[in-house]
Amino acid sequence: MDAVLMKTEGPVAWIILNRPDKRNALSLAVMKAFREILQRIESDASVRVVIVKGNGPAFCAGHDLNELVGKSQDLHHFRTLFTECTRLMEGLHRLPQPVIAQVHGIATAAGCQLVAACDLALAERGARFATPGVKIGLFCSTPMVPLVRVIGRRRALEMLLTGRFVSAEEAKAFGLVNRVTAPEALEEETRAWAVEIAQFSGFTLSFGKRTFYGQVDLPESAAYTYAKEAISMNCLAEDAQEGMRAFLEKRPPVWKGR
Repeated sequence: MDAVLMKTEGPVAWIILNRPDKRNALSLAVMKAFREILQRIESDASVRVVIVKGNGPAFCAGHDLNELVGKSQDLHHFRTLFTECTRLMEGLHRLPQPVIAQVHGIATAAGCQLVAACDLALAERGARFATPGVKIGLFCSTPMVPLVRVIGRRRALEMLLTGRFVSAEEAKAFGLVNRVTAPEALEEETRAWAVEIAQFSGFTLSFGKRTFYGQVDLPESAAYTYAKEAISMNCLAEDAQEGMRAFLEKRPPVWKGR
């Protein structure tokens, strides 16, 4: 049974963690398979939006602790695991297509990191989030990287230092997820959100995502310098000219993806 699955439906692709008996824990093999799928999607212009979800009772319970126990003398082993994890999370940001996390059950440790690393997130009402490494002597150092950038220092430190579970509603208030919905509506609402975004130019979505992450950590003045150059270049794009012309002519645009 493949540990990571992929399916497509028109312009939307799903990446599905498929280790339900292990709460979709991120083993080294899972992370490598996940990255391989990201590489395939990256070069597929027909995919405009990606949804990440998990099979079984949980979204993702973090790293597979079986790969962390009994290796106390093997620093290379740990570096290999967390390097692969870092490449996966960075790959989500580099992916041209927007990525939506569809969260149910629990998203803990690296699973919470995965939610924070996605561009958008929608959670069922009963979902819970935590970075509980402190409880087992393993501080969630890599999960904190996207987490603090999404929810801020005080809230991230509260989660990291206490390891407590955060409800879906609290996660929404923190900014970790965008929307909370009933469990029975989770899949359909995520699909509808993806389809809504996928109606736009794939070029523009990719350009916008890259521009967003390019400016987000810059000081305001530097961000404006970056953004004004980006939007100037964007105006040269065929889809930008088509979109503006279609608006003025009161007709639907015909995207060319460039």
